[in-house]
Amino acid sequence: MHYCFDENGNEILPEPKTVSWVNDYIKLLVEEEMLLQDIYISGEISNFKKHSSGHLYFTLKDDKSEIRAVMFKQHAIKVKFKIEDGLKVVIHARIGVYQQAGTYQLYVDSISPEGIGSLYLAFEQLKARLSKEGLFDEEHKKSVPKFPKRIGVITSPTGAAIRDIINVATRRYPIAELILFPSLVQGADASYNLISGIEYFNITESVDVIIIGRGGGSIEDLWAFNDEYLARAIYNSNIPVISGVGHEIDFTICDFVADLRAATPSAAAELATPNLEEVFAKIDNFNQRAILSINQKIGEYKYKLESLMSSRAFTKPESMLETPKIVLKTRQIDLKHAFEHIVGNKKTSLKENVAKLNALNPLSILQRGYTVTYDLNGKFIKSIDDVNLGQEIVIHFSDGKVVANPIQKERNKNNA
Repeated sequence: MHYCFDENGNEILPEPKTVSWVNDYIKLLVEEEMLLQDIYISGEISNFKKHSSGHLYFTLKDDKSEIRAVMFKQHAIKVKFKIEDGLKVVIHARIGVYQQAGTYQLYVDSISPEGIGSLYLAFEQLKARLSKEGLFDEEHKKSVPKFPKRIGVITSPTGAAIRDIINVATRRYPIAELILFPSLVQGADASYNLISGIEYFNITESVDVIIIGRGGGSIEDLWAFNDEYLARAIYNSNIPVISGVGHEIDFTICDFVADLRAATPSAAAELATPNLEEVFAKIDNFNQRAILSINQKIGEYKYKLESLMSSRAFTKPESMLETPKIVLKTRQIDLKHAFEHIVGNKKTSLKENVAKLNALNPLSILQRGYTVTYDLNGKFIKSIDDVNLGQEIVIHFSDGKVVANPIQKERNKNNA
């Protein structure tokens, strides 16, 4: 440090700078340094926040220090994967100074995961999220019809995929009708075209099954089939969807959410159609088995019929009546004996009851010389007091009756 003094020996202090001057000067120094304006930095994401405006704010750190960073919306919308705390990344940025606060930060224009591609990370993140939501669960997958009348195909009208699908379908099942929904299969607008195809077939209900796909390519080429909205359109489709994207080693989100995944477009056509030759062969086989079964049943029934024809029931049918005749005769005898027994018992009971009635009959005592007396009105006379002198009375004997007129009454001495 240099010291200046006036003629009197007093120290002369330099003119002080303002805070704004200092921040402006530092900003100028930083922005003129080309290394700081075009730099790649690796680090770990922390304190990540996504603003409602679409801007991304986070801190990039390593094991010794950290620096704040911002990624504006126009760059953030290009990021395919999900940024989150703890993710190790490599960013491209410029370093700038925020004069008002006197701080510096990173202005990021691109970001990629460290060690793996950004598209692959985005694929894995979306796959994990949709799987957690249940979009890949087997219980939600629809059955593909065995004999479709119309097959919808969503693919490029000029690509190899549509030619392969047509060749396989017409060879295996020529009676099915193929309906093409022409679509882009690569590029920014491809996913919207593919979604439109799914929606078209569901609205018109014009097909029994849908094939969606394209030929092979890089992960960038197939990226339209990793679109989240396309995955949800397939999941919500009322028509079964078969995914045939790329080659056997290629997998997309579309493959996981579809009702069936085929390794190639040709394989998708095979899954959508039965082999007509195999169907006819099975029909012939069923026909032969049915004829064999019918002939076997006819043989069994013929044998049973011959056995019945040779049985005694057919050769000597009268012999079948011998046993029932014996049984009937026995039943008749038993019935007669039972009837006679009942009648005998009833006769005995009747005689006993008649004897009892005769014993109780008041007229039976007339046989022994007794009489019964009653007046002309038929009223029995039980006492001498019931008779008046000169009154006509009837005396009943066992063999007749007489009418008398008493002229005298005499009471027994014991009753006097």
